[in-house]
Amino acid sequence: MVFSSLDDVAQRIDDPALDVQPEDFLVLQNAGPRSAAGMPEAGSLPIPAKLARAGVKDMVRISDARMSGTAYGTVVLHVAPDAASGGPLARIRSGDRIRLSVKERKLDVLVDPAELARRAVAPEAVPDRGYARLYHTHVLQADQGCDFDFLRAAKPATQENKQ
Repeated sequence: MVFSSLDDVAQRIDDPALDVQPEDFLVLQNAGPRSAAGMPEAGSLPIPAKLARAGVKDMVRISDARMSGTAYGTVVLHVAPDAASGGPLARIRSGDRIRLSVKERKLDVLVDPAELARRAVAPEAVPDRGYARLYHTHVLQADQGCDFDFLRAAKPATQENKQ
């Protein structure tokens, strides 16, 4: 079950007509560092109300967002590159099959590569100016710490070049 944004989650997660099953994965797109949301602590998607009432306590949740250390459950976070940058997460659709192997540290979308290529999503437009442009142009992906690229040392600090 794919949610395209935090607003989409808010509007649909507790809808009794939501076509979701306990074995489905919940996927949140557009909550990563380059998204309008700016990588909030939203990766711990709530269990849909109709499933929670039926006793479901956990589902696999996948997102380019982050979450606090007090959250729980089976959650894959910091997917990079994020959906707003046109990363693979942006190409997932509701109904797609996904395989998760914790042991192999691997997440596979079981969709024909040609179909995934057809689903390519253009990255969000770069703002014209100001801090929004600076942020969008220079923020790194989650796997690189969401830092600004220009704040990174030109080369790793070693004992030799510290002197």
